[in-house]
Amino acid sequence: MKLRDFRRAGHVPTLLSAFLYFDVSFMIWLLPGALANSIVPAFGLSDSQKGLMVAVPLLGGAVLRLALGLLTDRVGARRAGLLGMSLTILPLMMGWLWADSFNKMLLVGLLLGVSGASFAAALPLASRWYPPRYQGLAMGIAGAGNSGTALATFFGPRLALVWGWHAVFGLALIPLLATLAFFLIFAKDSPEQPAPRPLTTYADVLKLADTWWFCLLYSITFGGFVGLASFLNVFFLSQYGLSKVQAGNFATFCVIAGSALRPLGGYLADRFGGVRLLTGLYLIAGTTMLGLATLPPMFAGTVLLFATMATLGMGNGAVFQLVPQRFPKEIGVTTGVVGSAGGFGGFLLPTVLGSMKQATGSFSGGFLAFALVGGIGGALALAYASRGWHGTFIGAGGRAAEAAPASLSILAEA
Repeated sequence: MKLRDFRRAGHVPTLLSAFLYFDVSFMIWLLPGALANSIVPAFGLSDSQKGLMVAVPLLGGAVLRLALGLLTDRVGARRAGLLGMSLTILPLMMGWLWADSFNKMLLVGLLLGVSGASFAAALPLASRWYPPRYQGLAMGIAGAGNSGTALATFFGPRLALVWGWHAVFGLALIPLLATLAFFLIFAKDSPEQPAPRPLTTYADVLKLADTWWFCLLYSITFGGFVGLASFLNVFFLSQYGLSKVQAGNFATFCVIAGSALRPLGGYLADRFGGVRLLTGLYLIAGTTMLGLATLPPMFAGTVLLFATMATLGMGNGAVFQLVPQRFPKEIGVTTGVVGSAGGFGGFLLPTVLGSMKQATGSFSGGFLAFALVGGIGGALALAYASRGWHGTFIGAGGRAAEAAPASLSILAEA
């Protein structure tokens, strides 16, 4: 693959706009988790309440991704993105000026889900500009905006230490408004924008088994990544007794691995095949999580978390190398549905970790459950689901075929 050909194949300003939108949105989406160690003492939260507070934004994002995915397919990804960023202003204002109780923070977190819903507009905005052979790299670059999680975990605790955690929500308005202006000027919808489809078409997509398989696969990779990213500050402080800033530093170190390597996952999936790559990644993630279930010393635990986040990040890129091949005409709604499943997976992980910590006094059971269900279960599910993919949207050598699947061609003509 030549990068010169890649640049000519699509629209770089739009790809950059999609990345920035995704990046600032992820930063904002994960603020409750990044600020958790400052918020928890203010409200005197239990372990299960900690898990719930950092998980609620992920639930909000899961629900709102469905709505933004439908909107993207009907009015275009650019308009949907502009609306998403505009709506994000409200919960930031509420977190800054209004949230003075645990229940109010839960509402702020739920509304912050609109920033997590950015996935459903940002990825189709980028994807529709690029042909099948470049989907993995394009989606990986746009999806690398999940690096915003690292910005939240690194800067959030520091800013909270100086100005207080309420002020951090207000400060987040600055990059949001700057990104909104950039997006307004430079983002463009692809000329290949599909015509709006009746809701019955979306129902047809939901009837396809592959839709649900991709939901399961992404709930493991993305759900694991974002769920851990939202919880790592709490984990490092609780398990290893670090300070708030130190916990943020270690969390950032681990988060960067998953964010930075997402494009590599897409690239390697383009080159070697998404199914092959994903199978190996699930097994590696399962192994590293089994190691974490032993609650090793801090150095070993950090190494294992770094490897886990790197693996899950590459897995995110690999899943979304496959999705546009399988659903080329319904990428907006499919991205919303699959992304929503990823958000639900992210919601479950910190909730389970917090609840099991309160019930057993240890994080071990939560990590063990993810190792078995996510790692081993993900590899088995992929092996079963992919049996009928070869010869349809997967060509020779396990790489993407240029043609769309017949079943989706029929849907496109309906």
